[in-house]
Amino acid sequence: MSDNQNLLAEQRRALILDEVRRRGGVRVNELTRRLNVSDMTVRRDLDALARLGVVEKVHGGAVPVAEATTHEPGFEAKSALELAAKEDIARAAARMAPPGGAIALAGGTTVFALAQRLVDVPDLTVVTNSVRAADVFHSAQRPVTAAGPSARPGAATVVLTGGVRTPSDTLVGPVADAAIRSLHFDVLFIGVHGISAEAGLSTPNLAEAETNRHFVRSARRVVVLADHTKWGTVGLSSFALLDEVDALVTDAGLPETVRREIAERLPELVVADASGDSTTCDGVRG
Repeated sequence: MSDNQNLLAEQRRALILDEVRRRGGVRVNELTRRLNVSDMTVRRDLDALARLGVVEKVHGGAVPVAEATTHEPGFEAKSALELAAKEDIARAAARMAPPGGAIALAGGTTVFALAQRLVDVPDLTVVTNSVRAADVFHSAQRPVTAAGPSARPGAATVVLTGGVRTPSDTLVGPVADAAIRSLHFDVLFIGVHGISAEAGLSTPNLAEAETNRHFVRSARRVVVLADHTKWGTVGLSSFALLDEVDALVTDAGLPETVRREIAERLPELVVADASGDSTTCDGVRG
């Protein structure tokens, strides 16, 4: 981490979280020197990260939260993490949505960021089990004009699957599964709790894993949206292997060594950056 007094709180906390995960723990005095900020600022940052449930405060510093395989943070907690990376990923992934196509959006905060960019893609049919994503489209469909509410030309047709709501505002269970099984999608955009070479795509929620399996089976093309912190994380339940994935869209924080490993396993790797550009690496499959 480089010294910089002018980092925004969000950026500074993201750097601290990366350091905690990479090293297995940090001390307050180390962070004050590296970030060139006060002891009080660091402690406030650690308090904020602890409230989100992503670090555990200990005497003099912080460590990663225990039992990460079963812990499922709520939507608001996850929304506060890696905001810039999620926006970069959403911008790149939006280019992969076919106008007039039938797409599926699974739950998660990165997919929610994508939904906000898809409202301008014409004539989409969107099936989603994300309450938050559905709200984005419903809000965009009926802009208020001088003559009153009116349907926007080319607005998406949105189908919400129904089901039982999870902490991440995703609908899962038999009702959602039955709806998804009967449909076929051109592209599935799906977020993950974790992704690894061994475990594939995983989540800490067993019911969500089952619903995600049906999404994957119903899609002609599977596009995973995952920022660099998700690589190497393994949740309680795997729902797809890497060879079931057609493309991974990630951010520039992913190390080069990991990019090479992914490119050897997936047909397509897209690395997005803040400039709006993205780098596409064709893998060995496909």
